[in-house]
Amino acid sequence: MAPDTTAAAAPALTWDGRVLRLLDQTLLPAEETWISVTGAADTADAIARLVIRGAPNIGIAAAYGLAMEIARTPGDEELRAAARRLREARPTAVNLAWAVDRVQAAALAQPHGGRAAAARAEAEAIHAAEDAASLAIALAGAELLAGARRILTHCNTGALACGGTGSALAVALELASRDGGVRVLACETRPLLQGARLTVWELRRAGVTHELLVDGAAAGLMRRGEVDAVIVGCDRVAANGDTANKVGTYAHALAARAAGIPFIVAGPTSTIDPATATGDEIVIEERAADEVRHAGGALLTPQDTPCRNPAFDVTPAELVTALVTERGIASPPTTASVAALLDPAAAR
Repeated sequence: MAPDTTAAAAPALTWDGRVLRLLDQTLLPAEETWISVTGAADTADAIARLVIRGAPNIGIAAAYGLAMEIARTPGDEELRAAARRLREARPTAVNLAWAVDRVQAAALAQPHGGRAAAARAEAEAIHAAEDAASLAIALAGAELLAGARRILTHCNTGALACGGTGSALAVALELASRDGGVRVLACETRPLLQGARLTVWELRRAGVTHELLVDGAAAGLMRRGEVDAVIVGCDRVAANGDTANKVGTYAHALAARAAGIPFIVAGPTSTIDPATATGDEIVIEERAADEVRHAGGALLTPQDTPCRNPAFDVTPAELVTALVTERGIASPPTTASVAALLDPAAAR
């Protein structure tokens, strides 16, 4: 019997037209706790604290955060200040600024009395589009990887990170729905263990066969022929196809190239940033040292140990076999093939 992949689609956020509720991902898998946010400040805080995470989902949350703020204070100065606060919550994922800019533009195009409705409608349109994108990515990616049964992934790219059932994980779930022999190898993803805590949680809910491995084990498994394909998500794709994703992704891409297996990036076109020419221009978020010093609340090293904690790294386009989006596949990703994905006339 094929796994019930729909069971994995536990939403990371819900919207009732007035208040946004977020599943607190910092507490998973031990606790399933929801918090409510009502404006720009508390939404930005939730994004910064990783209560809500994943490039598409932080864009959706920020869109609603700005819409809620506009409903309270629709003035120009307040609107721009709220947009700025949300944009600065996390710097790497382009979806955040993209969604905020869309809602801000929709509101500013209306007189004060119509701004709340316009902002709400734009935020809801963004949410619906990301849900639809997830389904299209799942179907396209599953066709591309037809026959692959041992799928390695990194970080979390399911419904907890994206609309619908996710991006890269949505592809794996679709493959599993077609072939019960599909097995997902989930990298733990230090330092915050999004793979161990979140991806495994989603795979268990879906009934998909899976195994958890430490990040450093992935290259050796690829070399031994125990992985058919690697598929990851993306937080920002530069115009030339260079891709920023959770730290550790670049190492998996190098190992996949050495092993001669496909390295696939999956994400909605909202993650493509045509204004960023190459990956060298992507701002990489550096997070607190205590995230590295601790795991599961336990101190791993002397408290004053100096640490580096880049949250992302950049994989050059030449290491990417294909970029899978809701508008088609760039294979390989180049400046021309990525630009074509952003042209509505070229959508396929």
